[in-house]
Amino acid sequence: MNKPDNHILTIFGASGDLTKRKLVPEIYELKKQNLLPDKFAILGIGRKELSDEAFRNKMYNAILEFNNIDNKENVKEFVKNFYFQTIDTKSADDYAKVKSRIEGLVAEYSIDENVIFYLSTPPSLYGIIPEYLGKHNLANEDKGWKRIIVEKPFGYDLQSAIELNKSIKQSFHEDQIYRIDHYLGKETVQNLLVTRFSNGIFEPLWNRNFVQHIEITSAESLGVENRGGYYDSSGAVRDMIQNHLLQIVALVAMEPPSSIESNSIRNEMLKVFHSLRPIENIKEQVIRGQYVSSKIKGEAVQGYREEEGVDPNSKTETYAAVKFYIDNWRWGGIPFYVRHGKRLPTKVTEVVVHFKPTPHSIFKSQSLGEACNRLVIRIQPDEGILLKFGMKVPGQGFSVQNVNMDFHYKDLSNVHLASAYERLLHDCMVGDSTLYARGDAVEAAWEFIDPILKNWKDDNSIPLFGYPAGTWGPENADDLIEGAHLTWRYPCKNLSDDGSYCEL
Repeated sequence: MNKPDNHILTIFGASGDLTKRKLVPEIYELKKQNLLPDKFAILGIGRKELSDEAFRNKMYNAILEFNNIDNKENVKEFVKNFYFQTIDTKSADDYAKVKSRIEGLVAEYSIDENVIFYLSTPPSLYGIIPEYLGKHNLANEDKGWKRIIVEKPFGYDLQSAIELNKSIKQSFHEDQIYRIDHYLGKETVQNLLVTRFSNGIFEPLWNRNFVQHIEITSAESLGVENRGGYYDSSGAVRDMIQNHLLQIVALVAMEPPSSIESNSIRNEMLKVFHSLRPIENIKEQVIRGQYVSSKIKGEAVQGYREEEGVDPNSKTETYAAVKFYIDNWRWGGIPFYVRHGKRLPTKVTEVVVHFKPTPHSIFKSQSLGEACNRLVIRIQPDEGILLKFGMKVPGQGFSVQNVNMDFHYKDLSNVHLASAYERLLHDCMVGDSTLYARGDAVEAAWEFIDPILKNWKDDNSIPLFGYPAGTWGPENADDLIEGAHLTWRYPCKNLSDDGSYCEL
């Protein structure tokens, strides 16, 4: 990978948890991989009263805690390039201090005024900070490039996403805006493109003629933990499906891009969103659920409504499953199924391509589900690819059994696998927006999701199913799957022994 231009990374909300746990440790990993520029500084911005030295000590301890350290002296040397500026982020006048500090660092390091602004803040500030940066001419690129990274959630619904896009674009151009989705930074998500477009055995089959259906699962074994207050105003659809999982859908379903260049890929992803058939019957195509108290491995687990910060009468979904179609030549008539839930049996995210069975089954022992070949692309954990196909059982007759052929990323022992934030931060530094969401794509995704949320809000007759914590969600979700004897795939934590041994 290329080294970026010399620049300053300015982090708003630098005293927060994301900076400590993810951003700074991953930036240090880039340092270890020799992927930072020769001249590089981090300017932390926040409301707390912190001196440069106090901020350096805090980030030094964060790197020691959340990174595999090669040498503590190297860390001490690295954090000498950290600075902190206290401001009231809601006061326009205070941004003069940010401008003055950036200009001082540019002079001190003798570099061009190249700056990344990272908004590691509550979403309520996503419109305010860019506006005030613009008022102080900090988005201007006359003396160097400027880029701004915005964390999710990008909007609460379609209208707020449109307004947020409009607000940020008053100060920054679209090619300066990087809407980060850490799921797109995962190596196995990016490998979707390589699996599809570099293998002649897959690409000819990747269409309605050979695929029966596609399912995407994102399961979490934990509940809402200490995020009950935030989650109760969000829910599974807003938190995961609208952004992370629909982005994966786009990579699975997109047409081959004309090149691997950013706009070519993002144009094809946008076409997928524009081809999503609006959901006509919410009750039949969407299932929502909420986990209730149960016992997991003998331990009592409280239900969602008993979690701290959650309304005792909450109707927020902790599980959602959606069936939909993509109306284009490649996928016409083929159902896609997406689900996400909390307090499920294990933590796993995967894409499963179910291929159609042979036109005429001569081996009667095979069930419909067993007769379908499946390609499993495991995003996390136990990252890799699994192909399931039928083989003859040794002995008399023609009994058929599904067997596994798998590949694991962990087998590439001599290759450094960059984490999601590490990869995405570096991409922004070099100006590569391929794995960042574009404004029009964000709005198109919200346009598809918005009717679901509005129907749930307005129609009290739409059920909210309870499911015991530690199970695979409401049993009604199996009713979404078309075809007799077909259900969701119920994956295990481990990929290699799938079907014979399940580690939950």
